[in-house]
Amino acid sequence: MSQKIDQEPNGLKDDASADSPATELLAEGVDEEIVESNRRLFTGWQFLLFAALAIGYSSFHLISLNVYPLETWSFRIVHIAGALVLGYGLFAGARFADDDHQASGAWLKWLSYALLVPAAYTLAQVFLMQQTLSGGAMRIDPSVENWHFGYPLMATTAGAIVLSWFYRQARHRFNPADLVLMVCALASAGYLLVAFNTNMRMSTGTSFAPPGISWAAIAGSLLILELTRRVAGLALVVISAVFLTYVFAGPYLPGFLGYPGLSLQRFFSQVYTDTGILGPTTAVSSTYIILFIIFAAFLQASKVGDYFVNFAFAAAGRARGGPAKVSIFASGLMGMINGTSAGNVVSTGSLTIPLMKKVGYPARSAGAIEAAASTGGQIMPPIMGAGAFIMAEVTGIPYTEIAIAAIIPAILYFASVYFMVDFEAARKGMRGMREDEIPLFSKLVKQVYLFAPIIILIVALFMGYSVIRAGTLATASAAVVSWISPNKMGLRAILKALQLAGTMSIQIIAVCACAGLIVGVISLTGVGARFSSLLLGLAGVSQLLALFFAMLISIMLGMGMPTTAAYAVAASVVAPGLINIGIEPLVAHFFVFYFAVVSAITPPVALASYAAAGISGDNPMGTSVASFKIGLAAFIVPFMFFYSPAMLMEGSAMQILRVGVTATLGIVLLSGMVQKWFFGPVNTLQRVVMLVGAIFMIYGGIYTDVLGLVIGAVLFVMQRKQHGNADNTPSTT
Repeated sequence: MSQKIDQEPNGLKDDASADSPATELLAEGVDEEIVESNRRLFTGWQFLLFAALAIGYSSFHLISLNVYPLETWSFRIVHIAGALVLGYGLFAGARFADDDHQASGAWLKWLSYALLVPAAYTLAQVFLMQQTLSGGAMRIDPSVENWHFGYPLMATTAGAIVLSWFYRQARHRFNPADLVLMVCALASAGYLLVAFNTNMRMSTGTSFAPPGISWAAIAGSLLILELTRRVAGLALVVISAVFLTYVFAGPYLPGFLGYPGLSLQRFFSQVYTDTGILGPTTAVSSTYIILFIIFAAFLQASKVGDYFVNFAFAAAGRARGGPAKVSIFASGLMGMINGTSAGNVVSTGSLTIPLMKKVGYPARSAGAIEAAASTGGQIMPPIMGAGAFIMAEVTGIPYTEIAIAAIIPAILYFASVYFMVDFEAARKGMRGMREDEIPLFSKLVKQVYLFAPIIILIVALFMGYSVIRAGTLATASAAVVSWISPNKMGLRAILKALQLAGTMSIQIIAVCACAGLIVGVISLTGVGARFSSLLLGLAGVSQLLALFFAMLISIMLGMGMPTTAAYAVAASVVAPGLINIGIEPLVAHFFVFYFAVVSAITPPVALASYAAAGISGDNPMGTSVASFKIGLAAFIVPFMFFYSPAMLMEGSAMQILRVGVTATLGIVLLSGMVQKWFFGPVNTLQRVVMLVGAIFMIYGGIYTDVLGLVIGAVLFVMQRKQHGNADNTPSTT
């Protein structure tokens, strides 16, 4: 997020009194809507207007995906334009006026309104051009497109963006500069809808393309970049700016980075097509992602998040270091659905981090555990945040195959976090939560039917239903299941869920469109092919060196970016190079996907760790280093995809079983080595031996597995002799 996230603290019930055997509920407010600090809080007719727009936006996607499909490019253009209009209405470009920041002067207000005149003029020109083409004209006069559409559109878009950076008003008031940007978004999208539904569509990327397409694309790109800055921060915008600079600076660069060059018109007339902004990232955000955001909003409206967290406390709260283990379970579940590591930290971490500190975890460890667990939700099948859908779209591999391939890596990641937590709890002598501090499992198990929507989703996917049909069924089932729960969804709650989905979708849609801009640069300039040749050269020296370089590039591209954008960019730059050096497409894409995900906990820019540090009160950099240590397995396992494809379910059943079991045992040794604990304290020599045994077993070869098992068995016997008392045995609860 670009700015601090505001949220009311999740409700924590006070410890039960002595005469109460258990707490009825521990988690309350997990499903409360997160309100970003730069989001406007409207009242009255303005609230009703934007609520109606958000409901209409979500409903439009449900209807288009299931009942009345639109032409593909038209659907994607409307998808982006709707997010821009909603985004500029809801998210401010500068701080709100308060006691420390005075409201802007009246001259800014009137200057903004003055820009509304040329913006409205360009929108009116779109309708006039549409009528001209409907009357039989083959194209619009270029002078009309330049002087009556392009120039005023560019001037108003750029001017309104700059004004919005300085315009401050009360949080419940609307900004006229943003109204100008909303009109510009409609004008840009309107022209593209007109042009792309005629023969002019065939001229994109050539010198015959109408200039209006380039003007609309430039304005649309600026609008996407500015909205991305507001909802996701500067990191992705800066990276996009670097790539855009490369388009025109590339011909002057030496070595493998140089290329012949593209003119302004040729580039921008083609970047707003399925080669770039309307390409795979927007294809996924306009179908699968928006659908699963609606699904998550329905779950949120029916208070399923509260139930998930309470269920996790009831199931694992009594274990050693209980709240930390609850964090792993609850954050994994929530992160799988909501698709954002930092957002998941905020929603579940505000409950789990204080409780972890209460049972003895230092603030740094508490924040790091929550960040690592929330990040792991992005790799947990079947939903895997949103990256799996982009992977299916880019590779052509069926989504169900990707979900199955993710099972063993997800188990290894969460096993690593679990044993890191358990060994730290054992080393520091931490307790679990008392029975009177957690909800009654016997009561919560009676509401286990609340898991039904997720089970229906999984079953529908593996019965062969399309992702869209399965997601729609799961969304409908979330509403139906709520009717037998304490939080019944009536018409009002359903409308609230649709409104919430429309608001939640803005960030991911802006990010996907911005990532599409980068993908367009990569594909139109051929820079991806040059990275491929670089990896191919490195592979001639050492394939391990090529993989290591690919890891660094994937993490660097993902720093400060949401998972979806990080993977989309890495998949365009790095994955083709890995495929060219002989790695299978599934392995190559999983490799870059994992490193794009863990960039959220990789110093120096670790969004999930920073969000957790804000809650725990610890130093952000220290928390990111600690979360990196806890998620260490995620930096080792992807290398094993190359050496042992059975980790991705490729091979015989016995081979997959052997690799899964031995790799899990290797992860246990790796966790013990990091935390300096097995059945008791371990010395330096034992830690070195544990590291060797862990790498042997994670590697996946039959001989290395045998050697690793022998090392593990020897360590087991030694530790049992040294610390054989049962109290020191790691908890497996």
